[in-house]
Amino acid sequence: QLQLVESGGGLVQPGGSLTLSCAASGFSSPAYAIAWFRRAPGKEREGVACTSNFDNYSWYSDSVKGRFNISRDRSRENFKPTVYLQMGSLKPEDSGVYYCATESTQVSCHYRDYSGGTDFGSWGQGLQVTVSS
Repeated sequence: QLQLVESGGGLVQPGGSLTLSCAASGFSSPAYAIAWFRRAPGKEREGVACTSNFDNYSWYSDSVKGRFNISRDRSRENFKPTVYLQMGSLKPEDSGVYYCATESTQVSCHYRDYSGGTDFGSWGQGLQVTVSS
């Protein structure tokens, strides 16, 4: 059974940086795609970034492109990957609960449902990120 555990959230000032980690386990094959979503207060859940080791493709939402970077700990490939979301130039509107998500039958970040995450079946517990002075 797939398990995802996030860590690294907290409070940061506008313009600051924060790195989130997602430790995954339970994959039955070495290929995977893992994404980060967030839910801001009063808003729908939205995709932020996704990375795949199947084709080395990464996807970013327009709202974070150029400020966020998603990466993988390649030393932990093979069924227990760790994926990082490095967030920079943070804005108050980046605040929210951040989740990592994956789906055992999908190894691509192309053409995924980043507006609702309906094709991601496994989710972490979520962690709070607050950008405020």
